Amino acid sequence: MRSAFSRQMILIAALILLSLLLTGTAYRVAMLSHFEADKRETLSSNASAIADLTQAYSSAGDLESSWDFRMSMTLAAHVSGADAVVCDTDGTVIVCSCEDFSCEHIGKTVGGGFMEKTLASGVNRTTGTLPDLYDEQTRYIEAVSLHSDSGETLGAVIVSTPASTVTDSSRAVFRVFLYTALAVMLIALGATYLVSRREIRPIRELADTVRRFGRGDYTVRADRSKSTSAEMDELMAAFNNMADTLQQAERRRQEFIANVSHELKTPMTTIAGFMDGMLDGTIPPEEHPRYMKTVSDEVRRLNRLVRSMLELSRMQAEGMDETKKTRFDLSDAVMQVMFTFERQIEEKHLEVDLDLPDKPVYTVANRDAVTQVIYNLVDNAVKFCNDCGFLTAQVRQEGEKVLVTIRNTGPVIPAEELPLIFDRFHKLDKSRSRDPGGVGLGLYIVKTIIGAHGEDIWVESHDGATSFTFTMPAVK
Repeated sequence: MRSAFSRQMILIAALILLSLLLTGTAYRVAMLSHFEADKRETLSSNASAIADLTQAYSSAGDLESSWDFRMSMTLAAHVSGADAVVCDTDGTVIVCSCEDFSCEHIGKTVGGGFMEKTLASGVNRTTGTLPDLYDEQTRYIEAVSLHSDSGETLGAVIVSTPASTVTDSSRAVFRVFLYTALAVMLIALGATYLVSRREIRPIRELADTVRRFGRGDYTVRADRSKSTSAEMDELMAAFNNMADTLQQAERRRQEFIANVSHELKTPMTTIAGFMDGMLDGTIPPEEHPRYMKTVSDEVRRLNRLVRSMLELSRMQAEGMDETKKTRFDLSDAVMQVMFTFERQIEEKHLEVDLDLPDKPVYTVANRDAVTQVIYNLVDNAVKFCNDCGFLTAQVRQEGEKVLVTIRNTGPVIPAEELPLIFDRFHKLDKSRSRDPGGVGLGLYIVKTIIGAHGEDIWVESHDGATSFTFTMPAVK
């Protein structure tokens, strides 16, 4: 499989070659046309000039014996690089532009009807051959008839040049063009090679970075300082952002596995230890009921952990089901949850303040999910509220949002813990002994449900009180 670099080089070389071929062909055709037109114009001018010169000398005497006429005719013909002859009406050559005074052309006859056509039309411009005079196969020919002052036809002047002179000239010029084009092509290919190598180097480095990232090295990042274009820099930035996200996800996954392992290991160790103790007789039979109750509590804890994890996985995979959203009164939902904690509240002798509006405050959401949010927040508030403390549940409407706040007195959350409070398995008590029944997923579930509704939740903890507030859309 060819690399992008080789394909690019082949494509550019082919395009340059095609451009040069088309340009060269057009240039050669135009050049040949120009040279031919220029040569014919020169021949026509020379033919007219020699005709005028011939008529002037013919009126003064014999053309064949006039050395001055012969020299003038020869000079005029040679300046234009042409051959010239003067023929009588029969087509017999009487004067030639050759430097040899008695050249081989004198006395020869131009046949083939050429003279008849020239004398009939006065001018004969053609491309062809004069086999009776010259050996060249093809010539550019200009013939002009001669007349005396009285109008009598004297003959004709024939000026011609080999067609090869035009093709030779055009070939020489085209050769210069070809060499120049070849040099330009080599320079262009060299510049393209250097530029392409420079452009492709970041791509190869990015590919190597991606391969290393794919092998599990999540610390590698694309070096944007080596980018040579805005597009490449944008691609590298996108890769780095993706790598950051995946690295964070991998770190969260590892933390999740570590936390899950810890959460599962603790109750399972407890269960196994107590069961082994009862089986091998270390724990006396009269103590079995108490230890079996502990085993039962640990099993329920495992059950809660598994259910919570399954619910989170389902919610993250499927999102919030819009068909399950209904219109309900948030104040009523808060009241129902508070009633379920009546026993725990009485046991801790808590003072409860329900700050609820007189009129219903409606929202559209998944009622079961929102009820779970309120339940988890109240459960935390009751659990961490100090004995004989205060527990407040407030519902209020602000514009298009409904705010629900659950507040309790008791130990405040340290400032460094606040950003982590909604993380999975995060517990304030690092020994995990303060809340033996918890699995550290309550607030994470709350955050996930609120986020699935597109709403916000935040926590404030200071001055001996902690409050959690979340929003829901307000509807009529």
